[in-house]
Amino acid sequence: MLTRRRLLGALPLAVGSALLARPGAALADPAAKAFLEKIYATYKGKNSKGVRLDSDAALRLYFEPALAALMIKDRKDAAKRGDAPELDGDPFLDAQDWEIGPVAITVEDTAPDRASATAKFENFKMPTTVAYDLVKLKPGWRIADITWQRDDGTTDTLRGLYVKK
Repeated sequence: MLTRRRLLGALPLAVGSALLARPGAALADPAAKAFLEKIYATYKGKNSKGVRLDSDAALRLYFEPALAALMIKDRKDAAKRGDAPELDGDPFLDAQDWEIGPVAITVEDTAPDRASATAKFENFKMPTTVAYDLVKLKPGWRIADITWQRDDGTTDTLRGLYVKK
């Protein structure tokens, strides 16, 4: 006979099993979410400065080495030509200016040392979603790519800015 005590004792086991059955849901590395939360914390408040990506070291701090190298090369090539680099806005907001509200970040593991994440927020009261491909390296989590949703339903990626068409 199933008693109330046995039922209550089995409940945590059942809940734990259900969470483990959903890939990425319970196993996402909390450090990946903390990495993105730290980025978005710099954009909050009236006089926030955001993340400055004006040095090679800053790019390497946030982006995986191959993507950082593409960004660094593009910036140097653009400077030689007297042009603006391909990335002409803030990649974390998909904008040049900001006044953001609360940011909801979700992270799911996709493979060992890889995760996908989504940041949802309003910028000047416009709903914005930024998707991330993350990779865990020896120094910590880094961005492998960023995807931005466009109004017409298409998407653009950060890595795609540097691929010749």
